[in-house]
Amino acid sequence: MLPSQVPSLLGLLPKSLHKAYSHLMPDLARTIYQSYPSIAFAEPAFPDSHTEHAFTPALRTSDGGVDNIFFRDYQPLSVIVPWMRLMASMFTTHVRMINIGVSYEGRDIPALRVGVHPTNSQTSQEPRRTIIVSGGSHAREWISVSTVTYIAWSLITSYGKSTGITKLLQEFDWVFIPTLNVDGYVFTWENDRLWRKNRQQTNLRFCRGLDLDRGYGFEWDGTSFQSNPCSESYPGNEPFQAVESHRFAEWAKNETEQNNVNFVGFLDLHSYSQQVLYPYSYSCSSEPPSLENLEELAMGLAKAIRISSGEFYSVSSACEGAVSSLKKSKSGKISTGGNARMETGGGSAIDWFYHEMHVRYSYQIKLRDTGSYGFLLPSDQIVPTGEEAFNAIKYFGDFLLGNNGIESGLLSELHQSVQAKERHAVIDILTEPDDGLADVEVEVEDDDGDEVMYELRRRRR
Repeated sequence: MLPSQVPSLLGLLPKSLHKAYSHLMPDLARTIYQSYPSIAFAEPAFPDSHTEHAFTPALRTSDGGVDNIFFRDYQPLSVIVPWMRLMASMFTTHVRMINIGVSYEGRDIPALRVGVHPTNSQTSQEPRRTIIVSGGSHAREWISVSTVTYIAWSLITSYGKSTGITKLLQEFDWVFIPTLNVDGYVFTWENDRLWRKNRQQTNLRFCRGLDLDRGYGFEWDGTSFQSNPCSESYPGNEPFQAVESHRFAEWAKNETEQNNVNFVGFLDLHSYSQQVLYPYSYSCSSEPPSLENLEELAMGLAKAIRISSGEFYSVSSACEGAVSSLKKSKSGKISTGGNARMETGGGSAIDWFYHEMHVRYSYQIKLRDTGSYGFLLPSDQIVPTGEEAFNAIKYFGDFLLGNNGIESGLLSELHQSVQAKERHAVIDILTEPDDGLADVEVEVEDDDGDEVMYELRRRRR
């Protein structure tokens, strides 16, 4: 936005609020440039010498340096694809590179299938339980792409070293799709960093692109945006008009019908706002049949993240998460109260997988942050975001194993456990001889389960 445009916008506000604002980013162009690896180490996005106050709080970063150079920066598709081939060639026992389909512009949509299949031919081959972790449906959400690759790398390299992870790879196949929107992702690297949709041609030559996450067949609703192909949420003229969404859906159907696959989990990573969202997205008044199970696991995922990094992720239905405020009627039904949604909700991937593919646990997780950087999250947040997402994935797998996410050793393996550090710090303080508190007995209780159940009861009142 040009400085000359600010006064006209401020004129819409009361005079008392004309000076009650601050810039989230003092220099948007520089912040965009900083997200590219070529100048990632040139200058800080907000130098100390900048005289203008900026509301840009510091975020938690990883302890120490990043050992894996691949995760020091965001990576273009031309680097991600060879990296995926490298993973498949280095870990042949449990990693395969597969192709989901072909994009509108003719690019392959690559994925990694991670898992250990039983080799005993005498055993009855039941459908292989499979979990999908996808990212990059919206091209500008680079942190979702990096997080999918980080989770994949963490699972792959932990096989045979961690008992819990090894069991997860024996019991499930994991399909990691770093970016479903490969054309749009390439476009953000070469032309427009904040591009959202794919690159498909519409009926307006100068307005390209369809929103992949609004193009699926369940409760598809194009009425709100059908007449405006320039909208960032434009779903097309009919369900599955977006090529990549159609390819993804056809691949999933083929896996279940032809390849003996049973999809038991779907995790669609996005940014930003730090939310764990469950179906439905299309309506705030319709409730999924397994609402209690969806809420229970969603609460557990948010809890696992909070334990590992201290970051708070809110939990709600995808519809509630897209509305600024909600109203509950006397009958208990939730409505938007006349408030406009931040984006249209029909045709969502999590709704389609839940309802049409009968995936019992289908979620959309919106990663860091809550708005200070938005889609331009600094690259030093790749590892801490990946760590907290990896811990959520471990909880997810453990829950599906029937352990409710808390009974096995996986939870005790949470990386960078803020809770453990705080407990040690408290014990150290209380046992210092000079404080006169050396005789105080410190008792730490594990109340995770009680807290989750209390939160569930509170939400249902």
